[in-house]
Amino acid sequence: MNTKTIIGLLAVLAIASCGKKEESRVKAPIRVKTEVAAHERGNSDARTFVGTVEEREATAVSFTGMGVVRRVLVSEGQHVGRGQLLAEMDDTQARNLLAGAEAQVAQAEDALARYSQLHEAGSMTEAQWVEVQSKVAQARSSLEVARKNVADCRLTAPVSGIIGRKLVGAGETALPSQAVVTILDISQVKVRVAVPEAEISHIDAGTPTYIKVEAVGRTFEGGRIEKGIVADAMTHTYDVRIAVDNRERRLLPGMVAAVRFVAAMPQHTGTGQGSEAGLDGRTGEDSETGLDGRTGQQAMTLPVTAVQQRAAGQLFVWTVAADSTAHRTPVSIGPTSGNRVSITEGLKGGERIVTEGYQKLSEGTRVIF
Repeated sequence: MNTKTIIGLLAVLAIASCGKKEESRVKAPIRVKTEVAAHERGNSDARTFVGTVEEREATAVSFTGMGVVRRVLVSEGQHVGRGQLLAEMDDTQARNLLAGAEAQVAQAEDALARYSQLHEAGSMTEAQWVEVQSKVAQARSSLEVARKNVADCRLTAPVSGIIGRKLVGAGETALPSQAVVTILDISQVKVRVAVPEAEISHIDAGTPTYIKVEAVGRTFEGGRIEKGIVADAMTHTYDVRIAVDNRERRLLPGMVAAVRFVAAMPQHTGTGQGSEAGLDGRTGEDSETGLDGRTGQQAMTLPVTAVQQRAAGQLFVWTVAADSTAHRTPVSIGPTSGNRVSITEGLKGGERIVTEGYQKLSEGTRVIF
């Protein structure tokens, strides 16, 4: 076999190998997130949003001066009481200054005692006597400052709460007003949601809310509502914060919550923290009004982003078949509720719908979820 023939065969094999690699890469399944389409009963006057749990109040605790941190006595998640020692700074220099200030006070007071006899005898002018008294006052003032500097080397908790973050460790240099730890008050938390401007007028301070937190597996009844008055310039949404009692401290900042606002207070039994009322605001009652507002029918909703539109204007969703391949399924939609939209036609229920990762899909693409 001559050299040209060998080179040709090698080229064919290389092309075939590249083709197999390319085919393998194309056929590699794409990871997506999915949701099973299901009918649900709900209140036609309810709106659902995704929210985030926030602390009631956060306090950043810092030293007033600069120095090297000797030790930090608390850890993240630890409960601390007001006045509890949190951290200490190296106080060597502060104590040296305190010793100097104490010596100056002793010297000034000794001079005051000696000069007082001369003053009483009339052997010194009034101006000289005032100067002696002023030096004593200055020395005492410097002593108070030195004592405060020593005390400021000990960082104590100004409030009770939970240590949220520890930002400075032992051996690091702390700067004035640089937070060493944050203390969170989570005896009551707030759930923050972004509400579109079209929905904000339906919400007031007393609007009933039901908050489901998957991380703790419970639904809570919300309290008083605070509405923001300045909209986000990009999204045209308003921040709404709902107070939730958290005496058991099960809700932690950052947890994701599903929040349902109800236009009218539903009939239910049991209130307060840990209420088992569902997100549709019912406890054991079988409402016949769906989220799509059609009495006697059940609503099916999906995230708004799951519904796509083809060039011709046809709406569709990506459904996952039994063989884990993705297919376009035409749908018709109804009204939106928060960040979900009702599906009126195209789905029967039970279909697995792609909600994230659909950007890389084409008809028949194999997926994993």
